[in-house]
Amino acid sequence: MKQPAIFLFLIFLLFSCTACTAKKEKPKAKPPVPVKVVQAMQKNVPVQVKAIGNIEAFTSVAIKSQVDGQIARLHFTEGSDVEKGALLISINPEPFQATVSQCEATLAKDQAQARFTREQADRYAGLLKEGIVTRDQYDLLRSNAESLAATLAADRAAIKNAKILLGYCSIRSPISGRTGTIALQPGNLVKANDLAIVTVNQLAPIYATFSIPEKLLADVKRAMAGKELKIEAVIPNEPGKTETGTISFLDNAVNPATGTIKLKGVFANASRKLWPGQFTDVVMTLGTRKDAVVVPTNAIQTSQQGQFIYVVKPDNSVEMRQVTAAMAVGEDTVIEKGLAAGETVVVDGQLRLTPGAIVESKDKQPAVKPPAGGKN
Repeated sequence: MKQPAIFLFLIFLLFSCTACTAKKEKPKAKPPVPVKVVQAMQKNVPVQVKAIGNIEAFTSVAIKSQVDGQIARLHFTEGSDVEKGALLISINPEPFQATVSQCEATLAKDQAQARFTREQADRYAGLLKEGIVTRDQYDLLRSNAESLAATLAADRAAIKNAKILLGYCSIRSPISGRTGTIALQPGNLVKANDLAIVTVNQLAPIYATFSIPEKLLADVKRAMAGKELKIEAVIPNEPGKTETGTISFLDNAVNPATGTIKLKGVFANASRKLWPGQFTDVVMTLGTRKDAVVVPTNAIQTSQQGQFIYVVKPDNSVEMRQVTAAMAVGEDTVIEKGLAAGETVVVDGQLRLTPGAIVESKDKQPAVKPPAGGKN
């Protein structure tokens, strides 16, 4: 009987010691969460509108024949640059040269006849004064002379028209630009104003056409008042490189189906980086927003309640702060409400954070860089 009692007493003593030890142990503190942080800055930022633009040739001319005939020769190659006035295509000129010769021969014949008739009329004028011929005879000869004078004018007009048609056999470029695909080769017959033989596009300068929401129309008109509105086009496949131009066209009506209005920017395109048919990002700067609070865009998170930022307090704990973000400028975003300049925000490692968590900066990044000439 004594051994079971001693055994139960030892078990009770063991549990009592374990409970006392558990009460004395303190909960372990969670280690700080490693994050990257920056300070929110106050600076001047450009007010920009971004859109997707379509590159268009400044001028595009479809080269067609103005006469019926056969293509004799092409004086260019596909995809070559041509100057204004350069000879592009020759139409067989022989039928038109024959027409010119025929008209010139007709003029020579009518000139001889007109000269004879005029001399007869002058001779009959003297005979009429002497009473040898009648008035009717004289009037008939004078009428014939005047009729042949009109015939000579018509002959000269016919020669001029024939020479114009002969000139159309030499098709010259009306603009300086670049040729496209050749649709008809030498030997083909062409009709006047029928198929385009080739198209010439002017590439420098060049247009970028894009649309913006109608709510921005007032801002654009205000920015265009009395000055040129600058615009930049991002060169496709060359990140970071842009072409600078100006707004040259604002449409006279808003598209009611889309609620947008069309604009055109013109660019010098001296390096030929922009090409007709390409799509590119265009950035239009309407002005400058002064003393704006700016943070890197990756600092902004989104929840069901809206956008928020983790703000680091002096004791290294984080606060989940609701913010109102405005426009993005490059890799930064302007904060409208909820954040002050100089506050420290988390830009990397947010997924491991909860409100009140202690953080440890991996490597504090430098503050947001201000633009050239901007205010820090």
